[in-house]
Amino acid sequence: MYDAVVFDKDGVLIGRTSFDTLREAAWDAFVSLGVEDPDLAHVDDVAVGVDPATLTDICERYGMDPTEFWRIRDETASAAQLDAARKGQKTPYDDVDAIRHLDASLGVVSSNQQATVDAVLDHFDLAGQFEVAYGREPSIASLSRKKPSPYYIERALEDLDAETAIFVGDNESDVRAADNAGIDSAFVRRPHRRSADLSCQPTYEIADLHDLVSICGRAPVDPEESA
Repeated sequence: MYDAVVFDKDGVLIGRTSFDTLREAAWDAFVSLGVEDPDLAHVDDVAVGVDPATLTDICERYGMDPTEFWRIRDETASAAQLDAARKGQKTPYDDVDAIRHLDASLGVVSSNQQATVDAVLDHFDLAGQFEVAYGREPSIASLSRKKPSPYYIERALEDLDAETAIFVGDNESDVRAADNAGIDSAFVRRPHRRSADLSCQPTYEIADLHDLVSICGRAPVDPEESA
């Protein structure tokens, strides 16, 4: 049914990073540039979901260069997430093995850092399952390219040479990004999204990744795997 299936990473393939971990990483970014006691509200603002205007305003308040601060913030956040994975605090979902049975090209598109996407997929031996994996580059410009922007999804679809595709996510922004890219969407009702109300309509709502096999078709069985 689809040439390609593209997945969000955090909350879909691999568990989300705790906010406390991201907050601590953001705090460390302030400290590394000599701001020993930043306002916690500003730390929280840059920990998750910051936009370029807010980032620039916060940096101006502390006399920091936004480009330098954001590079450091992304580096500390990436290192913290990989550390969480190594400590077993961030692990793949039990159903992630279902992706091996999908009859389509596979990709990943995340609003996380490219370094984090690569390192975490490698750590869990998942990188080889995907033909392409995109995250953000460590630049302020990348903040405007996060979902619901279709920017990285469109790059992935071009790489996969896909005419028909579905994007699998756990956020409303994932559904909107798929809409903006002109493709179908599947919203995964993970435990942290059981009661989520969406203001937009995904093509499918699924309980877990096994549901994708019936939606996307089952790949031919590799004789070596079934032996």
